[in-house]
Amino acid sequence: MTSVQDSVIFRNILSHPEVAAIWSDRTRTKYYLDFEAGLAKAQARLSIIPQDAADAIVSACDVDKLINWDELRSQTETIGYPVLGVVKQLVKASNDFCHWGATTQAMKAEVQLDLTDTATILQIRDTLDIISRQIEAIIEALRELCEKHKTTPMAARSNLQQAVPISAGFKFARLLATFLRHRNRLTELRTRVLVLEFGGAAGTLATLSPDGTDDIGFRCQEELAKELGLQVPDIAWHTERDRIAEFGFFCTMLTGTCSKFAFDLKLEMQTEVAEMKEPFVPHRGSSSTMPQKRNPIGSVYITATAASVRQMSAALSESMVSDHERATGPWEIEWIMLPQIATLTAACLRHTADVLQGLEVDEQAMARNLAMSKGLIVSEAVMMGLGPALGRDKAHDIVYDLCTEASQTGRPLLDLLDGHKGVNLSKTKLERLCDPANYLGLSEKMTEKVLQLYMSK
Repeated sequence: MTSVQDSVIFRNILSHPEVAAIWSDRTRTKYYLDFEAGLAKAQARLSIIPQDAADAIVSACDVDKLINWDELRSQTETIGYPVLGVVKQLVKASNDFCHWGATTQAMKAEVQLDLTDTATILQIRDTLDIISRQIEAIIEALRELCEKHKTTPMAARSNLQQAVPISAGFKFARLLATFLRHRNRLTELRTRVLVLEFGGAAGTLATLSPDGTDDIGFRCQEELAKELGLQVPDIAWHTERDRIAEFGFFCTMLTGTCSKFAFDLKLEMQTEVAEMKEPFVPHRGSSSTMPQKRNPIGSVYITATAASVRQMSAALSESMVSDHERATGPWEIEWIMLPQIATLTAACLRHTADVLQGLEVDEQAMARNLAMSKGLIVSEAVMMGLGPALGRDKAHDIVYDLCTEASQTGRPLLDLLDGHKGVNLSKTKLERLCDPANYLGLSEKMTEKVLQLYMSK
């Protein structure tokens, strides 16, 4: 095994077969040929090449019938790039009208930039389609959790210690809001990333418009973009790699969000907390020596794939430092990193959706943990409740001293408050102040606000 994509054991866990197929040799080469077929059609419509020549090129652009893979491998190892080997096989099967009718090897080599970049964009497009479906599945699972638990009290945690009460729905709603933003980012990203690259050797379209007096180069761009379902570039972008880098950064944000959720869930699944659990599957997460164990396997996969994407995205960003109009190396980093970033991201999202769709929320454990502090978790509520009559500073000092006593003696804060001579509230009011369910702030309304945002999209 050289990668998780190739592994019989791991490819359905740490990779994503459907996305891996998008980044395979076959699909990449198919997109080279789609480019060639689209270009031939566009040039024939513009009378740049004869219609019968275009028809022959289009007919030959069948990846399964055309490509001799052993020959392509050998030519790629010799030349350094796969495109020229594909073009040579296509010319042999059709005619010399490929690439504006140019017949020299040098001219064909020039357009490998356009072919490779456009094929990469088509691969990103197909990957984004799958990612979009996964985001929708995650959003729907979170919506259900928000609806079900918008008033379920639980402890918020700060520095791994109980802070104040929140609702479980509020916690899920924050994650839902983040994925709604990711959905918006994906829509915006498509407009910037799914753009044709077609400009020739230095991006000037000089092959079609040598002296700049004829705009047929622009018209050819437009026709080719229509054929491939991509946007027309504002200007050549071969050594401006922000489009590719943005895809990587987007994957980093997506998987980072998943990883934050998974990290929280791993902490929630600790025996001493046990407020949430991954979906139960017999033997999943089991131990060979400790039968009682139920390890957070899905969360482990999420955090592992997300960490890998972060590192690979940093490497991918190196391709942005591309010299002049044709770089001396950074471009090839994308060939290594993009397939792995895409497959790992899809795997991470799939695991996240699976966990969320079957997530077990233990409301009794949440209530038990809220009661564990014997009222200390609502000390802020008590302080604010005493403040109007005693003044904030005095109320703070009294509650601080009583919290210290409660911690040392194990007595409930309510009992200590009720017996303190400086506290002038009735026991009924104190009981209300000491009930965590009465100190959720705007948790429910904030959750409903996010759900309304979900409904408006």
